Amino acid sequence: MKELQNRQSGILFHPSCFPNDRDAIGTLGDSAYAFVDWLADRGQKLWQILPLNPTGYGDSPYASFSAFAGNPYLIDLIRLHKAGDLVDEDLAGYRPPASSAASVHFGWLYDNKYSILLKAFERFTLKGKGKRKIAFEKFCETNAEWLEDYSLFMAIKCSHGGKPWGEWDKDLRDYGKKINPDQDIIKEDYEFQRYLQWIFFEQWLQLRKYANGKGIKIIGDMPIFVAYDSSDVWAHQNLFFLDESGHSTVEAGVPPDYFSETGQLWGNPLYKWDTMKKNGYTWWVSRIKTLLKLCDIVRIDHFRAFSQYWEVRAAEETAINGTWVDGPGESFFIALNGAFEDGIPIIAEDLGLITPDVEKLRDDFSLPGMKIFEFAPWGSEFFEKDGTQFEFKVHRYLPENYPKNCVGYLGTHDNDTFSSWYRKLPDKQREHVKAYLGEQDERVVLWAAIERLWNSDANMVVASVQDLLGLGEEARLNTPGTCGTHNWSWRLESLDALDEHEVGAKLESITRESGR
Repeated sequence: MKELQNRQSGILFHPSCFPNDRDAIGTLGDSAYAFVDWLADRGQKLWQILPLNPTGYGDSPYASFSAFAGNPYLIDLIRLHKAGDLVDEDLAGYRPPASSAASVHFGWLYDNKYSILLKAFERFTLKGKGKRKIAFEKFCETNAEWLEDYSLFMAIKCSHGGKPWGEWDKDLRDYGKKINPDQDIIKEDYEFQRYLQWIFFEQWLQLRKYANGKGIKIIGDMPIFVAYDSSDVWAHQNLFFLDESGHSTVEAGVPPDYFSETGQLWGNPLYKWDTMKKNGYTWWVSRIKTLLKLCDIVRIDHFRAFSQYWEVRAAEETAINGTWVDGPGESFFIALNGAFEDGIPIIAEDLGLITPDVEKLRDDFSLPGMKIFEFAPWGSEFFEKDGTQFEFKVHRYLPENYPKNCVGYLGTHDNDTFSSWYRKLPDKQREHVKAYLGEQDERVVLWAAIERLWNSDANMVVASVQDLLGLGEEARLNTPGTCGTHNWSWRLESLDALDEHEVGAKLESITRESGR
């Protein structure tokens, strides 16, 4: 694997969370470029995002219709207007609800954004042969390996009222190249889906080029599992544990843990790793190659499943009654090393129940893991000294104990914000945090924690934009094990907040003084 450079820092800020008063979601438009400028001006070198794939069930970026495709919701309409595919009257009729300034309105987007994107596609198809048509055709040819499957899947799905592919007619469930995309019922939507992907990739790649030109590297995110209702499972059914009707026989999840007493039943179908191994993990190689077009570093979510994963029978209602099953292990990473001669810059999300076999797999391939400040067992390993002071025994989640080859965080997208977490701590544990950081005021405690993180030995450190701004529970992005309207919907109302209360100046100062 490829080693990560030393002493870098950055911010976790997913594009859907960007401000944009012309849309009901953050997009790849002006705010994205302004944020990149802000990162560069404040001495940051990293921008971490969540998966960029189309959101599916529960609007989660970790439950997508494709592990390859991009999310059409993120397409910026103003840039599409500048490209000539939209006109003024199209934009004049597109008015998101005022409340979407602080929260993504996925339902409204579903009902309205595709309609305006369809207008753009229709105007594009009416134009004669030109540079953009040539660029579109080249994109389709270059990405045909996944694009044809995805576009066909989405076209059929739309013709069936959005039903999961397991509920389609048998001749459509049994995927094969025999399905003709020129059928009248799906032809136009098939081309529309290809157009949406071209536009998304075009806009994102322009943004990535701009970020790289500013010295900013993008940390992308890859969920280890894929959604059942996806083009990936439909088009590669031989790679998953499915019954004769195409339904999952076993599903992914995690046993009871920090987040849930009954564990988490994710519902993802499980891979036939032995089958994948026989063909050199070609599907995975293609997946990673596509993601590396979009980002510079790949964070693999739920890394421990490469060693062992929690298997639950599909009939179970919770994840309690599961069992640990061996994953592909070192053979997977040996195959990747062979496929990528220059190596792959990977971050291993090694949180949760981590056993020696997982640590060995991570360390054998020199993969950086993750360290979370909030995960330190505050209070349980403190002892009182002289009645007032507290000292902490050595623990892996304390910044002074971070190894170089890791990425340090206050919390992740699955955690409560730092400020909300701090307020909810039992009094004794909160006092321990104060004693550890040597501060009393809540706002000062936050910046003391950021400073400790930035001054650690970790090669990379990242803070979420919510933590940087000291936001509360209302800004939490996701609560694992739940599926509510609040998840994945938070948005920042204005980038001006990044420089209020000297936030930007403080970050720049700490970054400079910590040598990052």
